[in-house]
Amino acid sequence: MDIRHAVGGKAGIPVEKLAALGSYKESPHFTERERAALEFSERISRDDQEISEECLSRVRRHFSEPEMVELTFIIGYQTFASKFAKAFRLAPQGFSALGEP
Repeated sequence: MDIRHAVGGKAGIPVEKLAALGSYKESPHFTERERAALEFSERISRDDQEISEECLSRVRRHFSEPEMVELTFIIGYQTFASKFAKAFRLAPQGFSALGEP
C-alpha cells in the first residue's frame, strides 16, 4: 500500500479518505460506486471470499463492461505486485511517509 498511498495523495485523494480504506463499508468518505469497486477488489484479492451475485450486481450497476474489464485487470495487477513483493521480501520504501502532497 506504500506506493499507492503516496500516488493517491499526489493525485489529490484526501489523506482522510486514504486512511479510511480499511473501513470503506461504513466510511462517509466513499461513494456507492467506490464502495462497489472496493468490495469487488477485496473479494478478488482475498482467498477466503467469493465474488457473490450481490457484489457483481453492485459493480455492474456502477461500471460498464469495459470499465469492469479494466478494473479487474488493475486489481489483478496490483495483487500480483503485492505477491511479487512478498515473495522477494521487499520492504515498503517509505513513499507514504514522505508527507502530504
